[in-house]
Amino acid sequence: MFTRFIRWCTLAVLVGCLLLFQRSPAAHAATAGKLQQFSYLGPAGLYTYDVYTPANYQVGTSVPLIVVLSGCTVNASTMAADTGMNALADQKQFIVAYLQQEVFANPSLCWNFFLSINQYRGMDETAEIAGITQTVENTSSLWTINKHRVYITGISSGGAMVVNMGAAYPDLYTAIGVHSGVEYQAVTAFSLSASVTGGPPPVLQGDLAYQAMGRYARVVPTIDIQGTADTVVWPVNGDQVIQQWMETDHDASGGTYNASFSSPATITSGQVSGGHSYTTYTWKNNSGQEIEEYWVVNGMGHAWSGGTGLWGDPAGPSANLALYNFFMRFSN
Repeated sequence: MFTRFIRWCTLAVLVGCLLLFQRSPAAHAATAGKLQQFSYLGPAGLYTYDVYTPANYQVGTSVPLIVVLSGCTVNASTMAADTGMNALADQKQFIVAYLQQEVFANPSLCWNFFLSINQYRGMDETAEIAGITQTVENTSSLWTINKHRVYITGISSGGAMVVNMGAAYPDLYTAIGVHSGVEYQAVTAFSLSASVTGGPPPVLQGDLAYQAMGRYARVVPTIDIQGTADTVVWPVNGDQVIQQWMETDHDASGGTYNASFSSPATITSGQVSGGHSYTTYTWKNNSGQEIEEYWVVNGMGHAWSGGTGLWGDPAGPSANLALYNFFMRFSN
């Protein structure tokens, strides 16, 4: 009888442990990340975009949003794959929205950054991008976005549109990231050759960008990533993006931010094992806060640094991590 009692006790303890394990939050199965496609009808027409929800994310947890604008010939899902941003989103827990150009607007899927209608607030593609951003922000059933931490980046024509968005919607984006793009209003008609020698003087373009901000004017922290072997968007354009935003931020600060392109606050060199060397430059305001950051990747062409596929160069430093680390310094 005693032996049977011991067996029943042992069985009861085992069953209790199993029930406790099943109820424990730690025992819940991990959720996989999810890339979903959505559509948005705005001033420029019907656009599709993808949003990535990171693995193990739970609605109600406030997280940052990073908007990524694709380059020419690439759709949103390919941009997600080539940048590899989803893996970082899983690790750091943020939402990623991938926006693509539509074929009806540009057969090569390039953002029409060079048209004046797309360089100001409330007009055509700038309004479309802002509208999609705000829609993602407000889709509270799927995500809880920290509206003080909304950022935008992009490459090539997408990078150029990021510059336009920074000027048109400085109140919407906390900081911007330009990858292989051009300064504000660098060209007035789409021409690859126009980027060989760069655009107009950055000081003039910086003033124009500030004027476009209107009553929403504020200092917009900017990071730029540029390859020295880029023959589509030539290296001088990376210099000019930083110089233009220095002037724009100087104006927006009421003249208190006085950075000089030739006198960075820090210069740091690095080397990817088996890949490209690179140099990172930073500029700070009078309070010691970094405002501009510039990554120059030696020997890299027109590709997403650290990415793969058509738009990626795995030999470069991680653009994703550089962008994320820069963005997370700022909350408005």
